[in-house]
Amino acid sequence: MRRLIWIVLVLVCSLSVMEGKRVLVTGGAGFLGSHLCERLYEAGNEVICADNLYTGSLRNISHLIGKKGFQFIQHDVEDPFSQDLIVDEVYNLACPASPPHYQRDPIKTLRTNVIGAINVLELAKRSHAKIFQASTSEVYGDPLEHPQKETYWGNVNPDGIRSCYDEGKRCAETLFFDYQRLYGVNIKVGRIFNTYGPKMNADDGRVVSNFIVQALENKPITIYGDGQQTRSFCYVDDLVDVILLLMDSPDGFHGPVNIGNPNEFTVKELALKVLAMTGSTSEIISLPLPLDDPKVRNPDISLARRVLNWEPKFQLEDGLKSTIEYFRASLAKPS
Repeated sequence: MRRLIWIVLVLVCSLSVMEGKRVLVTGGAGFLGSHLCERLYEAGNEVICADNLYTGSLRNISHLIGKKGFQFIQHDVEDPFSQDLIVDEVYNLACPASPPHYQRDPIKTLRTNVIGAINVLELAKRSHAKIFQASTSEVYGDPLEHPQKETYWGNVNPDGIRSCYDEGKRCAETLFFDYQRLYGVNIKVGRIFNTYGPKMNADDGRVVSNFIVQALENKPITIYGDGQQTRSFCYVDDLVDVILLLMDSPDGFHGPVNIGNPNEFTVKELALKVLAMTGSTSEIISLPLPLDDPKVRNPDISLARRVLNWEPKFQLEDGLKSTIEYFRASLAKPS
C-alpha cells in the first residue's frame, strides 16, 4: 500500500512538472519584459530571461533572481544563442522602444531588430518552439488610415530619424512570416500600441512617463506641437494578458494582430489628467513637433476581440493611478 501511494505521488509530481514550459524572454529585464517574466514564472513555467541591459535593468527582475526555475543570462540577441539551448516558447521583446533610446544608436536598433529576429527564429526552428514577436504600431508610421487595421500597409518614412525602429520592426515581421512559410515555424506576431505602467524608466522618453515625472518634480510638462495629436494608452497588465492569449491561440493563427487599448486621447488631455491626479503645480509648455511624429494613433482591435476574445479592462485613470504611485515611490528613493 505504501509503495502504491509512493508511485502515485511520483506520478502526480511528474505531471505537475510537465505542465510548465521552458520559456525564453528576450528583453526580459525591460519594462514590458519584466512583467511578462513575472507572469510566466507565476504560472509555473521555467523562465530564462535574456537581456543585454542596454535599456533593461536588473532592478525590474530582482525579486525573481535566485528563485528556482528562473534564470537570467546577459545576452545580446545580435549574437546567436547556444546550440545547447532548447526551449518550448520564445517571446522576442528585445529592442529599445522609446525614441530617445532607439535613436541613440540607430544602427544597433536595426541590428537588434533584424539580426536579432534571425537568431531567435533559428532558436525556435531547431527547438520546434512557438515564438512571439513584439512588433509595434510604428509599422503604420504616420498613418493615413484611422483607426489602424492590420490590413493597412502604413505610411513610413524609410530614411527618417525614426525609421531605424519603424523599418526594423517591419523587416522583423517579414522574417517571421518567411520563417513560417519556409520552415513551418509557429509564429505569433502582435503589434503593440502605446503601453504604460510600473517599471517604466524615469528617462524613458515616452509621453506617460515624461508627464508623470515632470509633474511629480513640479517641472514644466513638455508637449510637442499643439498637443492635439492622439494616442491610445494600454495598461501593462492588459497587454501581458493579450500576449499570453495570442500565444495560446490556435496554431494556424499567426497574426499580425493589433494589441492595445482603443480608447483615444489627445496628448493635452493626458497632460491635464496627470496634473489633476498628481496635484502638481507644473505649467504646460509647447515644443516643436519631432520629425515624423505620428499625428494619430488608435488600434482597431476587432481581430483581437474576435479571435482572442480579449478586451482591455483598465481605464486610463486606473492605470495612471498605479503608475503615478510607482514613480512617486521610485523618485523618493535615494539614487
